Amino acid sequence: MPGRVSTARSSRSSAAVSHKSSVQTLNSRASTASRISSPYVETPEETPENELRTQVSSMFRDAQRTTASHRKLVINLRKIQEACCYEPTSKKKNKTGAEDFDEEQFTYEFTRCVLRVMPVKKSENVGERAIRFIGLFLRHANEKDNELIPEADQEAGIMVETPSTRLTSHLMAAILPLLTAKEKFVRYRSTQLISHVINSLEAIDDDLFQLLRHGLLKRIHDKEAMVRVQAVLGLGRLAGNEADGEAEDSDDDDSGAGLLEKLLDVLQNDPSADVRRSLLVNLPILPNTLPFLLERARDQDPATRRALYSRLLPALGDFRHLSLSMREKLLRWGLRDRDENVRKAAGKLFRERWIEDCAGTAGAEDGQEGEAAAGEAKSPSFSGLLELLERIDVVNSGVENGVALEAMKGFWEGRPDYRDAVTFDDNFWDTLTAEAVFMARSFNDFCLNEGNGKFEALIEEKLPEVTKLAFYLERYITVLVEALKRVAAQEPSEEEEEEETVEQEFIVEQLLHIARTLDYSDEVGRRKMFALLRQSLSIPDLPEEVTKLTVEVLRGICASDAAGEREFCSVVLEAVADVHDTIMDEATSVDDDESFHSAKSVVSSDGSPSKSQKTEEEDQEKAIREIMVNMKCLHIVQCMLENVEGNLQQNANLVAMLNNLVVPAVRSHEAPVRERGLLCLGLCSLLDKSLAEENLTLFMHFFSKGHSALQITALQILTDILNQHGAQTLETNPALLKVYLKALKSGSKAPEVQAAATVAIAKLMLGRVISDSSPVIEDLLRTLVVLYFDPSTAHNQSVRQTLSYFLPVYSFSRKENQDRMRKVALDALHKLFEVQETLDDEGDAEAEMVGISTIGAHLIDWTDPRKCYVPGNQLTLGDEGSKKAVNGDVHLEFARDLLERLGSSISREEKKLLAPLLQKLHVSPASTHSLLREIYAEVSDAIDSKLVADATGRNALFKIHVSLGKIVNSLKEKEDDSNGLRESMRSSVNSRKSRESVAPSVTGEEEDNADKTELGKVKEGEVEEEDDDERTVIGGRRDSLVSELLSDGDVEMSGL
Repeated sequence: MPGRVSTARSSRSSAAVSHKSSVQTLNSRASTASRISSPYVETPEETPENELRTQVSSMFRDAQRTTASHRKLVINLRKIQEACCYEPTSKKKNKTGAEDFDEEQFTYEFTRCVLRVMPVKKSENVGERAIRFIGLFLRHANEKDNELIPEADQEAGIMVETPSTRLTSHLMAAILPLLTAKEKFVRYRSTQLISHVINSLEAIDDDLFQLLRHGLLKRIHDKEAMVRVQAVLGLGRLAGNEADGEAEDSDDDDSGAGLLEKLLDVLQNDPSADVRRSLLVNLPILPNTLPFLLERARDQDPATRRALYSRLLPALGDFRHLSLSMREKLLRWGLRDRDENVRKAAGKLFRERWIEDCAGTAGAEDGQEGEAAAGEAKSPSFSGLLELLERIDVVNSGVENGVALEAMKGFWEGRPDYRDAVTFDDNFWDTLTAEAVFMARSFNDFCLNEGNGKFEALIEEKLPEVTKLAFYLERYITVLVEALKRVAAQEPSEEEEEEETVEQEFIVEQLLHIARTLDYSDEVGRRKMFALLRQSLSIPDLPEEVTKLTVEVLRGICASDAAGEREFCSVVLEAVADVHDTIMDEATSVDDDESFHSAKSVVSSDGSPSKSQKTEEEDQEKAIREIMVNMKCLHIVQCMLENVEGNLQQNANLVAMLNNLVVPAVRSHEAPVRERGLLCLGLCSLLDKSLAEENLTLFMHFFSKGHSALQITALQILTDILNQHGAQTLETNPALLKVYLKALKSGSKAPEVQAAATVAIAKLMLGRVISDSSPVIEDLLRTLVVLYFDPSTAHNQSVRQTLSYFLPVYSFSRKENQDRMRKVALDALHKLFEVQETLDDEGDAEAEMVGISTIGAHLIDWTDPRKCYVPGNQLTLGDEGSKKAVNGDVHLEFARDLLERLGSSISREEKKLLAPLLQKLHVSPASTHSLLREIYAEVSDAIDSKLVADATGRNALFKIHVSLGKIVNSLKEKEDDSNGLRESMRSSVNSRKSRESVAPSVTGEEEDNADKTELGKVKEGEVEEEDDDERTVIGGRRDSLVSELLSDGDVEMSGL
């Protein structure tokens, strides 16, 4: 253990370190560093080599190799520091060789080695190891020095100056000026070191705290993201101290607004995902910072969103401290994220962390211990699971589009212990709650739909059979009906009764969801369920959602063939008749009672009869009752028609229903009845083409005269009819397309109608229901393109999202579609140019519009022939050779359209915007040769006539001219080569023919070889001349294959 601090060898006393002097040093060094142009750190002048430098340097050298030896090296370096700073307590102890040096020399050598780390690049791991070593040493040294401080000073909370604190202050004073260095790696390493030291030490001097805070605040706006990341790592620790009330009395301008507010602003607005993610993990979790942290669930970076679910939320503590709406949002955002890793993190959070919070409620102490040992297996707690479902409000989130179903699907998949341990006994079904029945329903859905059927055995093992479930369903339907009657009879202020009714309705809905998936091969169970549902459907007070599920289950029980469909329709229509009769019978009995009392009053009264005073009220009640009857019956019919597929005319029940219920409803003067009747008539039209054709005019009338909701319904009906019955219906009713055009242009009055029309037209065009020969298809496409870029649709995200999918998919699906897009492109551009000019004239700052050049780039991309789908010729992204061989006629025609538009009487500004589009066109050598030559000639004429005046446009014109010229010249060279090859082949054929004609004369000669050769050559030449003139063959051996293969030498030898 070292003794007192050495004063003999220390060149300065403890009072020599003043915060004022350190500030002056900072300012002077900062000004010097700002003028440094060298990319390296300006190190102090070298002193002569000594033993202390050798020892300290060796420590740093070994620390760079691996982190495994850091602890040992820190201890050794601490011994050297103690030898320099403290008086030895015993002379017999092992000497380190540093006893002859003082504290100032140790500080100098330590700082010297640290400065050598600053220029190390980020990619070098040695820099990371060295900085970790420095932080570890400073923490260890401060801890050892604090052990020597008297207990009285420690209890007083006074920060005593020690050799380690002086070393830290000196080191930070040397590193702080480097925060403003020009070299980015120096700024990075200096910021990294300061942040690491801040996170390593438990306490820092107040003045040094302010200096570090001031320096790091400057770096949160550094142009390099890696520097900003390190700055926020250090400031996150300092922000926690400021939140506790520290550093609030600073007069510095940078700290006036508060450190937390600045860091939250960086969290929201920094362009680097690494910076936002570092802040997300390191900012203190406080009531005022939590909303900003949780909104990172919608961050554009997937890794940041994942960090929220995998690191922040598990560290948050009990999730029940969050509000109910925030829990639901976090679950929905996480489980429906587009990134798979985020979805996995959110599912893991739900099934592992949140369930443990609820399962540990009974024993808080045990739960806290369990959090530390997350890897230990715990027995399933179904009371905790039910509480978890209650905490996410399963009554509202457990509906069809709610997030609870997705959460429980991942829960059953990721927790096999709960899946195996779950039991659904009689007591469970007798005491159902909303959470319990949803747990059973989600378990049933999981076993049916996941695992390719390997979990279906669990359904038979754990869930009741059809008969037993029918009895449970009957009981809870009875409870629901009784609750509904009590609510109807009581005052509207009874909220508890209403909540109970909602819960009972949810229980019945979940039981019906389970009943939809059951196997009805058991005839006893099937009959029981069939009778129960038939009886339940006749209850007038049954809620609409329960009615819909009841009809769907009934359809599943009946057979899937035509006979089963007729049985299903007859049963449902009988229930409709029962509902109608029940309500009307109640009304008749009330009327009878009222008429009896009225007659009595007439007899006993001398004045005017009291019945006349109630006539208006009775008529109003009767009208309301009729509306209620018709709405209930029409809803049941609507649910039935949604589950019917057969022909309408072949089903007598449906025809009777149409004539007796639907048609009178459409003719009703009451708007609710008329609108629901219209919906039922539209469903009937899907089952019969003639009925659809007869009522098209009626649907169009409803669109033109109705309100927004009715217009959307009419549009959906018309679209379904066209999809169901084909394009012939559209061709026979040309006025139908005008309805869609009118709907597309109704954005300012009814944006929801415009959105519905956009979806409808996109479906019709992608399905080719609107044929290519239709006269309005180009108008529709042009309108959609304009809508996509028009600033008036900027707030209508439904339209924008639909078109962002439709336009590229439609263009890339067929060559014909790309050519159609090319035809409407320039007209759409002209329209959008006019819109932009109007905006500029009006000076509307809120309505921002995409630039015309960007719009043109989109249009060229949509017409790019390399991206078009060709059946049997799928091109990969890396198959550049195949892409170049694609026929590019569509872009050549685009170039012709651009040249024609540039030559027309458009404004000079529009020409400046159109001309640069020429250089973005793809000129393919595989295009039609004649078209290539035509476009090349037109481009050449445009250059000669100086069609484009501005320099950018001329460059684009020259570029496409060069591209076309290369291809046209290569085509000309290929044609010349082919012509030359054809001529050479013709001459070779003629020479072969001449040799065949000479061969017989040579074989008849009896001269020596030399004379024969001379004679053969002479005659061969003579025959060639004759062949050229006469075009005849002398000799009759054309059919000999051997003669064609013989060479000249062979011909000469044949004469021997």
